[in-house]
Order: sequence, then C-alpha cells, then structure tokens
Amino acid sequence: MIADVKKSAEQKMKKSLETLKADLGKVRTGRAHTGMLDHVQVDYYGTPTPLGQIANVTLLDARTIGVTPWEKQMTNAIEKAIRESDPGLNPATVGDTVRVPMPALTEERRRDMIKVVRGEAENARIAVRNIRRDANNHLKESLKQKKIAEDEERRAQDEVQKLTDRHISEIDKLLAAKEADLSAV
Repeated sequence: MIADVKKSAEQKMKKSLETLKADLGKVRTGRAHTGMLDHVQVDYYGTPTPLGQIANVTLLDARTIGVTPWEKQMTNAIEKAIRESDPGLNPATVGDTVRVPMPALTEERRRDMIKVVRGEAENARIAVRNIRRDANNHLKESLKQKKIAEDEERRAQDEVQKLTDRHISEIDKLLAAKEADLSAV
C-alpha cells in the first residue's frame, strides 16, 4: 500500500523532470541542436507533418542545422515552415539542403530566455510539490480508513518529502546548467 503510493509519486516526479528537460531543450541558446526544430510542422501535400518525418535533420556545425528533405520538391515548403515557426531563424537553401544558422543571442534576449527557463523550472517544482501533496493525501486517507498505522503514515510522509527534496534539487541543477549555458557568450 505505502510502497505503491511512493512508487507512483516517484514515477510522476521523474516524468516532471523529463518534461522539464524536454522544455529546456527547446529554449534556444546560441548553439544549434536538432531538437530545436522538433516542433516545426511542414505542409506535406495538404497535411501538417512533423519536420523529422519528411527530412533528415543534422548538425552541420556548432551554430548551423542542416535539413535534407527526402523529396526534393519539399525544400521550399520546409524553408517556409522553419521561417514561420520562429521569427528569429532565417533558413537558406543551398542545393538540396536547407541550412538554418543560429543567430547570436543579444544580452536582452539572454535575460528574456533566462526568465523563461526560470518559469519552466518553477512549473516543474510546482508539479513535484503537487505530486507530494497528492501522495500525502492518499496516505492520510489510508490512515483514516485504518489501512495503515500512524507511525507508518508519518514515516511514509517523510520518505515522500525526501523524494520531493531530491527531485527539486535535480530541477535546480538543471536550471543552473541551462542558465550557465544561456549566459555563456
């Protein structure tokens, strides 16, 4: 009973961490990475299709992403979709490849990005705390129904709190690393 509550809480907290990692991966730093174009939808014969399903997305260098469509006639549609997805990106077609250079971040843009990153981290912390609250409520309910003893409930709440503290410190580490990445010139 108690083990199920803790296991469920830990799994949900891990999911919150993974979601934060994915969200932080989407925040643009000065460096290029292929995940930055995951959200791009291309008009593929009238159907919005994820870029990764109609083209090969690779890193050409530290600041440039290369997109090679599997069908040559999709080059213009891919270029248009990338340009519309993020106004800061300016793709250019070179032969069969669409090159997407990453613009350097201005100081003001860096500060804005850091605010966004801190907001994402705070949302993750809130999610972890909500999971803790739900687990503790579940434990209290079990105590009311006399399924567990008071000392078991208290011990389980302490363990859930330790889980929460561990995941929140992990969130803080991810945030610090991303902030350092954004601040690096």
